[in-house]
Parts: sequence; C-alpha cells; structure tokens
Amino acid sequence: MSGAFTWTRRSFLASSAAVAVVSSLNQATTAHAQAASPMTSITGNGEWTYRTVSNWGALPAGTIYGGTHGAISTDVAGNIYVATQSSTGVLVYSHDGTLLRSILKDYPEVHSMVHQQDSDGERFHVTVQKGTPEANWLYLTVKPDGTILRKITAPRDAGFATPNAWRLTAAVSAPDGDLWIANGYGDSRLFRFDKNGNYKAAYAGKGITDGMFQCSHGLAVDTRYDQPLLLVCDRENRRLVHMDFDGKFVRNIATHMRRPCQVSFYGEHAVVSELEGRVTILDKDNAIVAFLGDNPDRTMWAKYDLNPATVAPALFSAAHGCLVDSRGRIYISDWNKTGRVSKFERITA
Repeated sequence: MSGAFTWTRRSFLASSAAVAVVSSLNQATTAHAQAASPMTSITGNGEWTYRTVSNWGALPAGTIYGGTHGAISTDVAGNIYVATQSSTGVLVYSHDGTLLRSILKDYPEVHSMVHQQDSDGERFHVTVQKGTPEANWLYLTVKPDGTILRKITAPRDAGFATPNAWRLTAAVSAPDGDLWIANGYGDSRLFRFDKNGNYKAAYAGKGITDGMFQCSHGLAVDTRYDQPLLLVCDRENRRLVHMDFDGKFVRNIATHMRRPCQVSFYGEHAVVSELEGRVTILDKDNAIVAFLGDNPDRTMWAKYDLNPATVAPALFSAAHGCLVDSRGRIYISDWNKTGRVSKFERITA
C-alpha cells in the first residue's frame, strides 16, 4: 500500500478529468461543464461517470431538510437514511426516492450514522449534536425502526464532567466489537469503549503532527487491506489518516484534500465527501481516480447561507454526508441553510 499521494499526480488526473454539468438554464459552459439533455446532469470521468437523478427524495410542500449537516446511510433492505437538521429527524427513503418514514424525531441533528449487520442483528451507530434538553452530544445505538438500544454520554473517566461537554462527530464499531467515537468538534481525541458501552481508553488529540487531528470529523473501518484499519477524516489538516485498532498512527493516506468529511466504500474504492465543493474517489492505493461535482466557484465552498437552488445539479457547495450503495449509486448531502440531497447513478458503457 502506498503512502500519502502527491499533488503532482493529482494535478495530472484533475486536469484530465472533465466534469460535465448540464442545467436547464441557458448558462455559459465552463471548463467543468458541457451540455446534455434538459434536466440531466453528468459528472465524473471514465468508468466513474455519473448522472444526477432529478428530484430524488422530494419532501412534502412547505417542508425543508434543514442544514443536512449529517450523514447518509443504508440498511440491509437497501433503504436510504438521510439525517436532517430539523424536526423531520432521519428520513427513510426507498432507493427510488419514495419517503417511507421518519425516525429519531427527538434528535433533530444527527451528525453521523453507520450501519452494522452481524450475529447481534441490524443496527446503526449514531452520533447526535442536538437531542433532548437534558442531553445533547451523545452516542446512540439505533435499530432501523428508530428504537434506541443504547446511549453513551461523555465518559467522566476521560476528563469530562457533564454530558454535554464533549462534541462528538462520528462513531464506528471495530472488528473486535469495540466502539470508537471521535470528539471531532472538541479536542479531536478518539475514545474507545467495549461492546457493552464501557469506557476503555482515549487516543490522539488536537494537533498538526502525524497521529494528531484538527477535527477528527469522520470515521470508517477500512477493510481494503489484509489488516483492517480505522480511517479518520482529519478535516482541518486536510488529510485522511489510518490508525490501527490499538490506537496507533499508521500513515497519512491522502493529503491536500478539501476538508474531508465522511467516507463510504465500494469494493477497493473509497468515496470521500469534501466540504469545499467536491467528492473524490480513491483506489486501493489511495490514488485519485475521479472527482465528482468539482465546483469551480470557490465563493460557494462551505457556505452555509448559500441558497442551494443557485448550485448546478451536478456541482457541490459543501459535500458532507456520503454514501455509495451496493450497486455503485452515490448519495451526497450538501451543508447549507435549507439542505440538499442528491442521488447519482453510474453510467455504464
């Protein structure tokens, strides 16, 4: 496995990867856009070329997602779970965009949501920013119907005095059953619990050196190699990092990214949402193979007050939530004042 990928090769790939954007408006095309049929937008390159699905996940009239400052996940049945930043909670859709139900309405700001299926059944590992008045910033184990199996608040043994003192951003279950939680909006430490929710240890912390983080924003278990590793989206250090499950730094696997938020895997490839207007696809060597929705307008990047209607369908302003499903379909949520959720279908030869 290679180490951190250099920008020399990235620049070559970026220059060769055209992003095609189509709008029903009569706008001038740019270096990132080319015309196609009305209501259809194309993005990506080569075997990673995608078309947008118009009006996927439409809400009832008068309803908005809120900031979609959260995650997108899926269950065994292939339903899509979209975390909103409003009283709609987590919206559950069929893959074709039909709204099936809403869960976790008492927790209007779910930030991350990772699915797990094993001998103990099907469940999600969820982190919450805004919950009940008594407890914000908490971890939940949740069944697909919204039933809450477990709550974890700030562990006092790690130096926290009150439930709302930590500012967690992500949680995943390790191959050995331990639970890992990132305090990304706090001190960037990683916390380890056993499968019963008992606190075990803390690792890393805030910093710019290898093995330290500036916002440990997203977590994923990377099983693309002989040894499963913890992948950390080190957002403000603009890199992806591998740690082992003893809490030791392994290597930086990608650097100079645009504030990576979350990662989803498709075979040997990783799909990474980046807050500064882009989604990047990496191969097993963590070399870039495609960019999706690469927004050339830097004034739109990571801008919460942006009206999403001003962003072309196949461009992103602040890609946050990220999911690639078993058929290679990609779902992205943009962070902005009213929210935007997009579905992309892969174009095959």
